[in-house]
Amino acid sequence: MTQTLTSSVTPVTWPTHDPATWRSVPTSSAPIDATRVASLLAAEWERFEAQTPGSAAHHARALGPLPLGVQSSFQHWDPYPVAIRSGSGAWLTDVDGRRVLDLSMGFGAMLAGHLNPAVIAAVSRALETGTLFVTPVPMATEAAERFQRRFSLDKIRFANSGTEATMYALRTARAFTHRKAIIKIEGGYHGGYDALQVSVKPDVAEAGPEDAPTPVTPFEVEAGTVHVVPYNNLVRLEQILDQHGADVACVFMEPVLENIGIVVPDKGYLAGVRALCDAHGALLVFDEVKTGLTAGPAGASQRLGITPDLVALAKSIGGGLPLAAFGGRAEVMECITDGRMPHFGTYNGNPLVAAAAVAIDEIATAEALGAAEARNIAALTAMDAIITDHALPAHTIGFGVKGAVTWSASPVRNYRDYKRTDFGTAELSWLWGVNRGILTPPGLDEQWLVSLAHTAEDMGLLVEEFRELAAALRA
Repeated sequence: MTQTLTSSVTPVTWPTHDPATWRSVPTSSAPIDATRVASLLAAEWERFEAQTPGSAAHHARALGPLPLGVQSSFQHWDPYPVAIRSGSGAWLTDVDGRRVLDLSMGFGAMLAGHLNPAVIAAVSRALETGTLFVTPVPMATEAAERFQRRFSLDKIRFANSGTEATMYALRTARAFTHRKAIIKIEGGYHGGYDALQVSVKPDVAEAGPEDAPTPVTPFEVEAGTVHVVPYNNLVRLEQILDQHGADVACVFMEPVLENIGIVVPDKGYLAGVRALCDAHGALLVFDEVKTGLTAGPAGASQRLGITPDLVALAKSIGGGLPLAAFGGRAEVMECITDGRMPHFGTYNGNPLVAAAAVAIDEIATAEALGAAEARNIAALTAMDAIITDHALPAHTIGFGVKGAVTWSASPVRNYRDYKRTDFGTAELSWLWGVNRGILTPPGLDEQWLVSLAHTAEDMGLLVEEFRELAAALRA
């Protein structure tokens, strides 16, 4: 069965994916001994430092020129992060010579795998003709046409990062509606633009009631008027729109939250958001920087059956190069044409990223993404069995080629649920993997990504590492 996507150019068809997301909650569980977790953590941190003297030395050097010793603050963890020398396919080699299975994959940017031959070949050809002209480039136009068809966008513009894409999408929404206020989801992350930095991961003590969050703004941010609502809560969203709708330019959100593990929408939630936006003249903007092609061949919007007015894309569309985009309805994107929202960028759509984008469009087929998702589901299924066998207070959750174990016996539906998960065991779970050559993103919201380069055997390593952890927790 196929579903036809409409756009202003030749339509493209993709297999219709089951929109249901993966979430398996245990029928029974028992608490984990906090003393046991603390003991295991202490031992694992000792093991980490013993295994990674080269990373320690690199970190000491990097502290000289770089705040926190890293190029981006999320890369930092105490006592120091692992430093990587090279990557190929699904694997990395760190500065200590250890081979590490990469299940972080740049939060989706490395969907094709490290040094994917098709991407390397395309970029190499572009290097022979020029890296930057700051004039129109046919390859960039071709990339725009391909993504226009793939994501069913009337118009699209390229940018260089997720932050740029979300920033310009928000500016476009404000220009189109002639309104300034926005609504965002508590716990949602949308890059570094000031207005979208509100209530990313706020201290619950400062964030007000659970069903009516208070916006929490970092001290250095000039955010303007930002209303914050819980995810999966249409009642609060309707209240805010009823009170402030005449001033609200847009509801800005991830269709699936991926800043706090993976949090999926309740049945009917996104359709309700769409209807409320329409009723109040506000735009619906989807941040698909993290979902994008990791959600399926045409993104989360298509998979979940909800069409936003604007969408921001990055990471998975660039083959590992710095590429982002935003686009949507023609009448909204007309704000760029008529100058209501000027959009500039020296490196936008440069020949190197355009070549990588075309390569990604060619290799990220429905079949290839479906096979990667099948490997993800097989791993999730195996981990469910381990959770059941050991009565762990945890559950698996997945969306597309991404998956996670969330250390809570009950579903996480919003940010406050996330804040009630077991962060001590989450830290142990992450570090346990790192010490056994499996790298997932740093932080306590562990989330892996199955790239086109990962094999069933690779995912089996994740499953067996998790089995060992479960046994250690219940020893």
